[in-house]
Amino acid sequence: MKKVAVIMGSDSDLPLMQGALDMLGKLNIPCEAHIYSAHRTPDAAADFAKNARANGFGAIIAGAGKAAHLAGALAARTTLPVIGVPIKSSTLDGLDALLSTVQMPSGMPVATVAIDGAANAALLAAQILAVSDDTIAQKLEELRARQTEAVLLKDRALQEQK
Repeated sequence: MKKVAVIMGSDSDLPLMQGALDMLGKLNIPCEAHIYSAHRTPDAAADFAKNARANGFGAIIAGAGKAAHLAGALAARTTLPVIGVPIKSSTLDGLDALLSTVQMPSGMPVATVAIDGAANAALLAAQILAVSDDTIAQKLEELRARQTEAVLLKDRALQEQK
């Protein structure tokens, strides 16, 4: 089974990016978390991305705030799918990170989830891996069924309150 890399620009991003790690854990998808900065450790980030496929990764999730060049910097060094998680910072409420992540030049795609959407990034990575992994596909089907049932239970409870 391919691994998913969860890369963050700073250790201060870990509480938010934990959502991706938790979701991957629920789906039993192996993952590794690393801290690389597009600006402070550009060579280490590039080296990781260049070697990610050979090291058994199938997708990379990159979370960063403010200038948020991390996802793009990683995407420039690999052909693996890169999913950007714009992180809300104290300035501009994450809009700066969103725009930096989503505005990639032609030929250099980065999938982008919502601001602070780490869990959805993990689900998207799982869906990408599920294209060629029936075990992950089945786990995603089961998760969707549980989500559906949870909503229907809430609706039944609401109807009983009337």
